[in-house]
Amino acid sequence: MNIVVCLKQVPDTTEVKIDPKTGTLVREGVPSIINPDDKNALEEALVLKENVGAKVTVISMGPPQAEAALREAIAMGADEAILISDRAFAGADTLATSNALAGTLRKLDYDIIFAGRQAIDGDTAQVGPEIAEHLGIPQITYVEKVSVEEDSLKVQRAWEDGYEVVSVKTPVLLTAIKELNSPRYMHMANIFEAVKKEIKIWSANDIDVDKSLLGLSGSPTKVKRSSTKEPKGQGEIVILQPKEAAAHAVSKLKMKHYI
Repeated sequence: MNIVVCLKQVPDTTEVKIDPKTGTLVREGVPSIINPDDKNALEEALVLKENVGAKVTVISMGPPQAEAALREAIAMGADEAILISDRAFAGADTLATSNALAGTLRKLDYDIIFAGRQAIDGDTAQVGPEIAEHLGIPQITYVEKVSVEEDSLKVQRAWEDGYEVVSVKTPVLLTAIKELNSPRYMHMANIFEAVKKEIKIWSANDIDVDKSLLGLSGSPTKVKRSSTKEPKGQGEIVILQPKEAAAHAVSKLKMKHYI
């Protein structure tokens, strides 16, 4: 079985700042991490590798520093890593990003493609499903459980008020949520291997995609402005008996027309 995991290196959201002049994210000096949902996707791929046998390849689109996320994935247990990095990818929205990743996947053998549900820097949950559409394969989103049954997968998909169980044959794309598993730590022996491991660097010329679909030219989405939330004002501390406190709270809510 061949499993490919799509990873994204994202800024740690506890350190994210917005440039007030441009309204864009300030990435310089901000620590980067593997997107949390993508780590759940990688963990499930590694679990399948251990249980049924598989080769796990991780891919990521990003600048050269995204290589660090791929080395972390290898230290966790992935077998190979490919970074697609090219100035032609700059300014990509979710559609252009998914086209680039799908172009990479067309050059690889895969039975299962794993991706995180969404990235914490964009929160669109669009890239995984778009990849499946480009490749013309089935997709199951919000995956919280996976098992292999003969020649198919049994997948449990989360709903807001329950879940559904889906049987699907490969090839298939699955998007993971945090309930799927608890990602492992890097293994000490694998850390040394990850440092020495070759990370393949592919450019726009190495993938199977129309170059007009990449970067800004392939991005119909235009972000006009981004901003941070205004800080909340100081709260009011009131010491009253329960009934009086409840009445006071209700009056405040009515004053602000919340109720």
